[in-house]
Amino acid sequence: MIYEDIAEFAEALPQMQALAGLDLGDKTIGVAVSDSFLSVATPLETIRRKKFGVDAEALLAIIAKRNIGGLVLGLPRNMDGTEGPRCQSTRAFARNLTRLTDLPISFWDERLSTVAAERALLEADTSRRRRAEVIDHVAASYILQGALDRLRHLKTNG
Repeated sequence: MIYEDIAEFAEALPQMQALAGLDLGDKTIGVAVSDSFLSVATPLETIRRKKFGVDAEALLAIIAKRNIGGLVLGLPRNMDGTEGPRCQSTRAFARNLTRLTDLPISFWDERLSTVAAERALLEADTSRRRRAEVIDHVAASYILQGALDRLRHLKTNG
């Protein structure tokens, strides 16, 4: 089921299961995972996009292997907060996923996540080639970490 409200998403999550964060691009899907305590997001891998069925199969394999209890998809809003074609594409991807899995799915505003990931990789003196290889799943970890921080805030402040 898709939850627009992160608080409702939090209530739907199973106990002690990790989350996966996704940074959906036209050519790749960056994947990050959390620990089972929902405290830290870690970049995992980048899936080269083919068609939905193949992409979903790769994601479902990660979900099964990592005991994932929910998905957070980066929602690429415009800088003014409006939703354009990329948001529609992300929402369609989420709807299609609901046909294949019962996991709770939510969205997280991903504005500037790739910029933050790029900056972190530059500060770490990562080569241009290596940055190109890892940028998508590092961006996914920024998206997931933002959602994890919000979930932790909701838990401690009711």
